[in-house]
Amino acid sequence: MLATATPQGKSLAYLDNAASTQKPRAVLEAIEGLYTGYYSNVGRGSYWPATRASQAFEYARERLAGFIHAASAKEVVFTAGATDGINKVMQSFLRPKLQPGDNVVISEQEHHANLIPWQQACRAVGAELRVVRLLSTGDLDQEHYDSLLDDRTALVALTAVSNTLGVVNPVKEMVTAAHQHGIRVLIDAAQHVGHSPTDVQAWDADFVVFSGHKMYGPTGIGVLYGKAELLRETPPMAFGGGAIRDVGFQETLFADIPHKHEPGTPNLEGAVGLAAAIEYLQGLGMRQIHEHTEHLTQYAVMRIEGQEGASILGNPKLRAPVVSFTVEGAHPHDIAGFLAEEGIAIRAGHHCTQPLMDQLGVPGTARVSFGMYNVKEEIDLLMDVLKEVHAFFA
Repeated sequence: MLATATPQGKSLAYLDNAASTQKPRAVLEAIEGLYTGYYSNVGRGSYWPATRASQAFEYARERLAGFIHAASAKEVVFTAGATDGINKVMQSFLRPKLQPGDNVVISEQEHHANLIPWQQACRAVGAELRVVRLLSTGDLDQEHYDSLLDDRTALVALTAVSNTLGVVNPVKEMVTAAHQHGIRVLIDAAQHVGHSPTDVQAWDADFVVFSGHKMYGPTGIGVLYGKAELLRETPPMAFGGGAIRDVGFQETLFADIPHKHEPGTPNLEGAVGLAAAIEYLQGLGMRQIHEHTEHLTQYAVMRIEGQEGASILGNPKLRAPVVSFTVEGAHPHDIAGFLAEEGIAIRAGHHCTQPLMDQLGVPGTARVSFGMYNVKEEIDLLMDVLKEVHAFFA
């Protein structure tokens, strides 16, 4: 798609990778190979396409476990995406034990997907939703975070990387602080996994969620990592075939993890495509991908900071490949419109972080976000158009 001209006849500069990423040809070929070579339902046949499909599905799980450095593939549960994973943890892990007077801790950075489920769970039982303040840089206020943790905190749910500000949070330190109080922690790693090396054991987080489509894989597939003992203790996250050992009319014996949490026909296409994406990323090297997007981000920050009338939100130094900015006098949607005419794809609006926008005192921002296929020349083109935007609206 990146080689396709826009309706205006422009080359496409895709700078919206925080929303979703484009797919390598290897991912498309893996999916085509599934459907033309060995497609069958998983775990439901002894003929060779069925066994091959089942092997491919479990191979994808093994690749994912290695990619995020999980202790075992049993700790990898396939979901429909990060949002689905968060809701599964809310419904099956948190809700059964959440009591009136308990609290859940999140931050002002959170995507709606890591806010609304906890908000609704707390409202349902009379628990408190506590929100960690941000410093002027957009970083989490560590002292305020520590002050919110107590013996009634049922869960901490934080993002590894702000999808709006690009701020990289000190996940290990935040997890350690929570564990000192015996509190379980969920990390939303949707903006982290496809861009930087990820080690869930080093983080020591209890749950980690992310989506395939943000890491160059297919849409509709995601991952919930959970420590094995927690996944075993947690009731099934949904019910149906494929997640059982034995069923009677009055009682069901459920399968071991991870299949206990994966009822129904699984997303084989998504798993196969995601495994191919991981192989592609590992072939390039996650450290190299991180360094490439880091250099692009630093260059973009320097150029935008030097543009008259433009202001960057968040810490300009410690950030992932996500840069939100405003241009004096211009609405973010107008900025995006000007850029779209020149073939530059960005995101404009509140980025599913409306409470954060309220705290920042802006209706929204323009956001550029980089992937492994972006180049500096696209940033130069961006800046040429931003000069026109400022001249038009100043």
